[in-house]
Amino acid sequence: MDNKREETAQSGPAFDAKLLEPYIVKDPQALAVNAAKALENLGKAASSWLAPRERGEIVDPISEPMSELVKTMSKLAEYWMSDPKRTMEAQTHLLNAVFGIWARSLTRLSASPDTPVDDPLPKDKRFADEDWQRNPFFDFLRQTYLVLSDWADKMVNDAEGLDEHTRHKAAFYVRQITAALSPANFVATNPQLYRETVASSGANLVKGMQMLAEDIAAGKGELRIRQTDTSKFAVGENMAITPGKVIAQSDICEVIQYAPATDTVLKRPLLICPPWINKFYILDLNPQKSFIKWCVEQGHTVFVISWVNPDERHADKDWEAYIREGIDFALDTIEKATGEKKVNAIGYCVGGTLLAAALALHAQEKDSRIASATLFTTQVDFTYAGDLKVFVDEEQLKGVEDRMRETGYLDGSKMASAFSMLRASELIWPYFVNNYLKGQDPMPFDLLYWNSDSTRMAAANHSFYLRNCYLNNTLSQGQMQLAGKTLSLKKVKIPIYNLATREDHIAPAKSVYIGSALFGGPVEFVVTGSGHIAGVVNPPDKKKYQYWTHGKAGGSYEDWLASAEETAGSWWPHWQTWIEKLDHKQVPARKPGGDALNAIADAPGRNVLERV
Repeated sequence: MDNKREETAQSGPAFDAKLLEPYIVKDPQALAVNAAKALENLGKAASSWLAPRERGEIVDPISEPMSELVKTMSKLAEYWMSDPKRTMEAQTHLLNAVFGIWARSLTRLSASPDTPVDDPLPKDKRFADEDWQRNPFFDFLRQTYLVLSDWADKMVNDAEGLDEHTRHKAAFYVRQITAALSPANFVATNPQLYRETVASSGANLVKGMQMLAEDIAAGKGELRIRQTDTSKFAVGENMAITPGKVIAQSDICEVIQYAPATDTVLKRPLLICPPWINKFYILDLNPQKSFIKWCVEQGHTVFVISWVNPDERHADKDWEAYIREGIDFALDTIEKATGEKKVNAIGYCVGGTLLAAALALHAQEKDSRIASATLFTTQVDFTYAGDLKVFVDEEQLKGVEDRMRETGYLDGSKMASAFSMLRASELIWPYFVNNYLKGQDPMPFDLLYWNSDSTRMAAANHSFYLRNCYLNNTLSQGQMQLAGKTLSLKKVKIPIYNLATREDHIAPAKSVYIGSALFGGPVEFVVTGSGHIAGVVNPPDKKKYQYWTHGKAGGSYEDWLASAEETAGSWWPHWQTWIEKLDHKQVPARKPGGDALNAIADAPGRNVLERV
């Protein structure tokens, strides 16, 4: 009998009581003192948040996003609750899933430690800590969360009575809610946070609440989550340092010409039109990652448009103004500086959409100065524009326009928040946990520094963009009106290099692909690995990712990708070969401004230095 008891004790339940040791408070007095300090810092954070609202400097239209969420989720609930059979189906599915969790938990508690764990749930990096599975409490939380999240997604996907826009919004809001409610986001339900709080007697929360107060103060009443150590970066000192000069400026932009790095250069200059939603130095982060520097080293005479960070003075600057005072102004500047009438142009993201519209306008005006165009992650058709479409319908757009009318612009933090929400589980909650619950400073990362360096959007420009692209999709339909003309991309006959990134959450590859068929000339469609930024900013010497070319034209994006040729590494050399095939003529290297224009400032100029 004693031998049997001993064997049972040795084989025992799967849970080892020793695993509880790190969760037992050793110094309750120290924990109580630090809890009081953490609450004091939380009070400072609350004061930083409330003060500008009490002074009337910030008016939160909280009712708008909340009412949109409630309205959307109410339609979803109405579908499932309006029919008793559907209600029973939803409840049965949920109960079966919960019973499955209960059964697995009981089995694990009664099994021996060496019994293989049957875990049918998907892997999730938020639950990488071992105690998410070996501790029954946290394991139960993990399973329950994953099952409920899956159930919520299923309720959206199976709701047949919803129109597509409402379904899209419901799916997006469900992802936001489930991302926020993850047990990984709370001290009491995250094993790692729990252990660290016990081990430090709550010192992590003291530091975290201090950082929270600092971040709200830095955001002047808005929470600006720090994603990187900003003290390690300075634009013009260790970022955006490719040598060059600002040689011209208009009301809405500066034109930068970069100094040559070769004795001879391609005859055709290169003009880069970046998005105005972010700053251009994503293409000149540092010497190792700079697309601009690489282009200079390949023999291009590179010009870049650096958009102004608009304020109330720019409220009426619309798309026509951004074309005339931006792209056309840059073309005039290039001709003065180099004497060249023909250029190769690049547009990135919305800068590419603006460039495409300019090309259609130029086609009607017989303006042939742009001889070829390269589009980075650019949509000209917004049918499959991804989750950003969630924020654009007539009612929401009217609310945005009303707010912009008050100031003349949309604050950059609003767009930054929208982009972060597209990948909340990667761009919001990990930093929330690391900063405010772990009390750890984020690591220095140049890309995230650039990401936090947001810009405002001029009211007329942003309204035109949202209405004509996301809401009404006029450019793809040949209905966009600019300068009294109706634009047609079919009239754009010049060669196009159309680059998409496979994991893009802002300009989905399928959306970019569909746009390729809208141009009237030859289009080289290329897909690169990774996403909206890393897929574009991929220097050849890093030997990262891959790209696909020469897929079968026509048909679906999926068919094109299946038939395309995969090449390891960066797409940059492939693009360079494409450019040189169009015109490989060389001329002596050109100094910034030539003999006609004097330098106004050193690169990267003044516009890019203004922070909001």
